[in-house]
Amino acid sequence: MSEAKTRGVHHVGLTVRDLATTVAFFVDVLGFEELGGQPAYPAAFVSDGHTVLTLWQATEPATAAPFDRKRHLGLHHLALAVSPEVLDALGDRLPQVGGCEIEFPPEPVGAGPSRHMMVELPGSGIRVELRAEA
Repeated sequence: MSEAKTRGVHHVGLTVRDLATTVAFFVDVLGFEELGGQPAYPAAFVSDGHTVLTLWQATEPATAAPFDRKRHLGLHHLALAVSPEVLDALGDRLPQVGGCEIEFPPEPVGAGPSRHMMVELPGSGIRVELRAEA
């Protein structure tokens, strides 16, 4: 097997419907730090200390086509690692967060013991898997 030429993910860039709402979710709900942004672009940069996300405001959010994971090429979902305790806490909290669509609550991955949940983030149209390894 040859050695990989890459060294992991540098950052992930996502276009969202509502930049302020999406940034607020990452900062206020998931505890990310806002690293800055480019207001003229507009874009914001957030990080959990391991992963950096670049969030871009869609130019025409009202007419932007939502992603259909079965019909469009591109990002199917973003998976973020969490502890089992955080997964349980988010499973309780996220149904109360306005605009957060729960695709499925915390459940085993296959036969387990890992568990995950899938949500669409408010203001973004982005599906995020929160995954806890046993």
